[in-house]
Amino acid sequence: MREAVLAANLALPAHGLVTLTWGNVSGIDRERGLVAIKPSGVPYESMTLADVVLVDLEGNVVEGERRPSTDTPTHLELYRSCDWIGGIVHTHSPWATVWAQAEREIPLLGTTHADLSDRPIPLTRPLTESEVDEDYEGATGHALVEATTEQDSCALVRGHGPFAWGASPAAAVEAAVTLEMVARMALLTTLLAPDAPPLADAIRRKHFERKHGPNAYYGQ
Repeated sequence: MREAVLAANLALPAHGLVTLTWGNVSGIDRERGLVAIKPSGVPYESMTLADVVLVDLEGNVVEGERRPSTDTPTHLELYRSCDWIGGIVHTHSPWATVWAQAEREIPLLGTTHADLSDRPIPLTRPLTESEVDEDYEGATGHALVEATTEQDSCALVRGHGPFAWGASPAAAVEAAVTLEMVARMALLTTLLAPDAPPLADAIRRKHFERKHGPNAYYGQ
C-alpha cells in the first residue's frame, strides 16, 4: 500500500497537477484500519518510501518519522463515509481550482464529463467560522461528504480546490487527471458559448453507464 501511495503521489507532478508541495495522495488498508499518506510539505522530487506515513482511522501516527499531510483529517472523513473508496487525491490543479475559487460547480457540458460523472461536479457549502476555528480539515471532510453521493468520484471544496477518489490510489489519480481536463474544457466552453446547454440526458446516461453502470462495457 505504501508503494502504491508513493507511486500515486509521484504521478501528480508528472501529470502537471501540483506545484511545489501542494497536494497529496493517500490509500487505505481497510482490513488493518490503516491509511498511508504523503508527509506534510515534503517535495515530490525527494520523496521516498520511508517518507510515507501510516496513520490509523483516528489520525494517530502508527509508522513513520514524518508528520502526515495537514489534509489527513479530510481524507479520513471520506474513508469513513464510503467503504468503496480505496484512495484519495487532493491538489490545487489550476483549472479545477478556478471553479472552486469562483464558487461554482462544473456544469455537465459534454461526454468527457459524463464519462467521469453523471451530474455537475459538486461544490461544497461554505464552512462556518466555528468549523474553521475548531476543526478546519475535519469540517472540510464533512462538507465533502454532505455534497457527494456514492456515485461521485470527485468534488470541489469551495474556495480551496479539488478532491478526487477511487477504488485505489492509482484510480484516484486517474479521476483527478480527468477532473482537471473536464474543468478546463468547461471553462473554455463557457467562454466560447456562455449559454452552452447541458449535455442531452440520453447521451449523459449512456456515457456514464457504459463505464460505471451495472452493464458497463468500456475497456477490457
